[in-house]
Amino acid sequence: MENQLLIDNVVEKLYKRYPELQDRFGEEGRRKCREDNVHHFNYLQAAADVGEEKIFVDYAIWLNSVLVSRGMKPDHLIDNFVCIQEAIEEGEGDSRFTSYLQAAIRSIRQGEQCETPS
Repeated sequence: MENQLLIDNVVEKLYKRYPELQDRFGEEGRRKCREDNVHHFNYLQAAADVGEEKIFVDYAIWLNSVLVSRGMKPDHLIDNFVCIQEAIEEGEGDSRFTSYLQAAIRSIRQGEQCETPS
């Protein structure tokens, strides 16, 4: 599967950006990160198959709410999506995914602004 190499690249990018992940979670954490990215790519592909970015955006908003409820910050998911974009821009993936990722990042950031008291 062509996305396997892309997913490996994304995981490497994340672990280079956050070297503490290896110390904190070890190989099990790397495996789970890989699984998470398989899900991201499955939703990206589903959105591309029907030409509907809303499929991926809705997934991203839902996933962000789950992660935030477990103590993570939206930036963690956004950084993951940025790593996917970078890998795609390096020529390793479906360029349609980039617009879906950008839309998801915008939606997550808009959600943060709505939740921040003024």
